[in-house]
Amino acid sequence: MRHRLYGKKLGRDGAGRKHLKLSLLRGLIQNGRIETTQAKADFVRADMEKLITLAKRSAASGNPARVVHAQRLAASRLYNDRELVHTLFAEIAPRFENRAGGYTRVYKLGPRKGDAAEMVLLELTERGE
Repeated sequence: MRHRLYGKKLGRDGAGRKHLKLSLLRGLIQNGRIETTQAKADFVRADMEKLITLAKRSAASGNPARVVHAQRLAASRLYNDRELVHTLFAEIAPRFENRAGGYTRVYKLGPRKGDAAEMVLLELTERGE
């Protein structure tokens, strides 16, 4: 029974899930879109939404101490990758300042040829081209 169990295991141990999440978040922040399976997209989508909200709210506050605190929180969730944090706060968060939520979208691409896993395209709704 799955009573009160949270999250997806994705057939990996804790360290494997941690590195998978970092890899998916890095791809989404750097490229604005990733092609992955439905399960992995569901796994990383909520984290991406929360990171964008964190960056957006701290920038809107105008308080430098709050911005630094938010950057440190984001860095801890992105495993202290300074380039990703800078991209998140300087490029991605300002694009969504007038949007109340729904920063990502999922397009279904159909089954993968090898194992018939449902493939999707996970992308940021307002992409900087």
